[in-house]
Amino acid sequence: MLSNKKIVCPENLLKIAKAKGPVKAIIVNAGKTVIIESAKQAVEANLIEPIFIGDKSIIDNIAKEMKWDISTYEIIHEPIENNTAPIAAKMASEGKAKIIVKGHIHTDILMKAVLKRDLNLIGKKRLSHIWHMTLEKNDKPFIITDGALNVLPKLETKMHILKNSIEFAKRIGISKPKVSILSATEEVLESVPSSIEAKELTIRAKKEGIEADVFGPMAFDNSVSEKAAQIKGIKNAVAGKTDILLVPNVEAGNGLVKMMIFFMGACAAGVVVGGKVPVVITSRADDTQARLSSIAAAVVSL
Repeated sequence: MLSNKKIVCPENLLKIAKAKGPVKAIIVNAGKTVIIESAKQAVEANLIEPIFIGDKSIIDNIAKEMKWDISTYEIIHEPIENNTAPIAAKMASEGKAKIIVKGHIHTDILMKAVLKRDLNLIGKKRLSHIWHMTLEKNDKPFIITDGALNVLPKLETKMHILKNSIEFAKRIGISKPKVSILSATEEVLESVPSSIEAKELTIRAKKEGIEADVFGPMAFDNSVSEKAAQIKGIKNAVAGKTDILLVPNVEAGNGLVKMMIFFMGACAAGVVVGGKVPVVITSRADDTQARLSSIAAAVVSL
C-alpha cells in the first residue's frame, strides 16, 4: 500500500517564491546531508541566501562531498544541537534573516526559542502551521491546517488559524478560497464538539466579512468530492471544491497529511505562519523535494 511515487516540488509554488527571492534564511543545526542538499537546491532556485548554524567542520565536509562551494555564506559554529535554536531566533529578531528553516533539531526546541517574548517575533496573530499539499508538479494545491503546531485549538485560536490560511492561499493566487471546517458530520451534534465549533466558525467568518467561502461542519468526503456531496444532497459553495481544510485537532491534520505522503506520494510543504518570521517545519524523514517546497512556501508567505 505504501507509495513508491517520486515526490516532486510544485512548479507554481516555486515560481511565486522565485519572484520574491532570494531572501536570507537561517538553517538551524544544518549538519546533515539532506539539509545541506535542500539548501543547495533552494539556492539554485534563487529562493534563499543561507546562513548555516551547526558544527562548522561537519557542514564544510558535507558541502565538499557534494561539490558545493559555500565559502561565501555565513557559517556560525555551534556544535551543541539545542544551542542552535536560540541563536537562530535572536538573529531573526535582529532582522538578520527573513525566514528560519528547521534542520536536524526537534520542533519543540526550535519553536520554544522562537516563542520567547523578549525577541518580539510574535505579533498580535496566533502562530499556526500550514501544509501546502500537491501530488504532481502542476497540481492545484490543497491546504491543510493546523496539523503540526496547535494541538487542540479553541474557537478563538481556530479563527487565527482560519485567517492565516486564507492569507497564505491568496498569496499563492487563490483569490477567494473555499474553506471546509472539518468534522465527522455535516450535522451540528452535541455529541460531536467539533461540529458545534465548525458552525460557530462559519457564522463568525460571515459576520467578520472574511473574503472566503467558509462552511462547516463538513465531513472529509463531502469537502473534496463533488460526487459525494451530490449523492448526499449537500449544497454549499465549499462542498466538493475545498481549497483549505481546517481540521479540528493536530491528530486529524497530522494523520491526513502523513497518509497523503506515504500512500499517495504527496509533496507536503510545511510552514509556520502568523509571526514576524515564517518558520519552515519539516519532518526529519522528509526528502529534499519536500524541504525545498517548504522553503518556497515560507518565501511565498512573506
